[in-house]
Amino acid sequence: MSLAAGDGADASPQENVAAVKPLAGVRVLELARILAGPWAGQLLADLGAEVIKVERPEVGDDTRGWGPPFVKAQDGGTLGAAYFHACNRGKRSVAIDFETAEGQALVRQLAAESDVVLENFKVGGLKKYGLDYEGLKAVNPHLVYCSITGFGQDGPYAPRAGYDFMIQAMGGIMDLTGDPAGEPQKIGVALTDVFTGVYSVVGILAALRRRDLTGEGGHVDMALMDVQVAVLANQAMNYLVSGRSPKRMGNAHPNIVPYQVFPAADGHLVVAVGNDGQFARFCAVLGRPDLAKNPAYVTNADRVASRAELVPLIAGLTAGFARDTLLASLEAVGVPAGPINSVGEVFADRQVMHRGIRLDLPEDHAAGGTVPSVASPIVLDGVRMAAATASPRLGADTGAVLAALAKTQSE
Repeated sequence: MSLAAGDGADASPQENVAAVKPLAGVRVLELARILAGPWAGQLLADLGAEVIKVERPEVGDDTRGWGPPFVKAQDGGTLGAAYFHACNRGKRSVAIDFETAEGQALVRQLAAESDVVLENFKVGGLKKYGLDYEGLKAVNPHLVYCSITGFGQDGPYAPRAGYDFMIQAMGGIMDLTGDPAGEPQKIGVALTDVFTGVYSVVGILAALRRRDLTGEGGHVDMALMDVQVAVLANQAMNYLVSGRSPKRMGNAHPNIVPYQVFPAADGHLVVAVGNDGQFARFCAVLGRPDLAKNPAYVTNADRVASRAELVPLIAGLTAGFARDTLLASLEAVGVPAGPINSVGEVFADRQVMHRGIRLDLPEDHAAGGTVPSVASPIVLDGVRMAAATASPRLGADTGAVLAALAKTQSE
């Protein structure tokens, strides 16, 4: 059974991933750690690629130790931090020390048999090992090589290390996030890293498609700073068109009113009115249909101009309703609104459960025999794109991968 967009709630993870994946037959050599690179590698694995993750012997990816919490092992120990398992599903782990000549030779041999190399070292960090783009291109001219750095392969900041938090600050998103009366805020997850991982996959797939047409590989140059500026989206355009830098507005929207958090008698909810018809229906539910006919509020542009007087008026009305009662009334008339869920409430939500976003992947060494995971949001022809195996134990596949490599080299 496949996981259809509308009727796959009862499908098991194994059934969901049974179909042929679009990247079946593509081999990815991952020389990446932490989040942005591994996120890209995990998405490629979800789409069917074989992803071989090269890790330092004994230590592995830094995030294996970034806990608690840790995934519990059957023997009473752990299988590494939850953070590591968030971005390494479906991969094979090979422990190789490529600071040694022997390790470098092994990586080159693996690259010769791969379609993609994914790395997130500082600019020039792999050149001294001969594992940079030019070095591996000489081994495999058809290779698609993706480098993820803080600031890209060139420019005045290229030599700097880049971390999500500082890039959120430098890239403008923190100045747009938080209470206008408080300090700038980072987003609650490393969203720049995650976006960079997703954009990296887009770049890799584009380069693979070009290789289909020309036979040539290429170098995908991904920078966290580039990505963060790119995803400023409408706020970037607001500045470029007006010449004025937008500022923090808390939960309000710079271009739409009413589109923010409102109080209820027993909590808060989000109302996201996107057009004038929705505003009229919202006002009717609040018992004030006259507001939608007021010349000061008729169009969205009017409402943005009148934000200071309109929003407190609406807040006073919503505060008289129980949250769930108001949400039900708004849903009945097609006004977008929703509760503000905790992460726990998200995974208990009936829509999230129906769509099968949580996966419990088999792992014999885990307590209970499975490791929880969050599936890719991609559904292709009714099948949820998610790798069928949990994140690998450090070096679990070293013997098998190197034995297969040796056999290939001897043929």
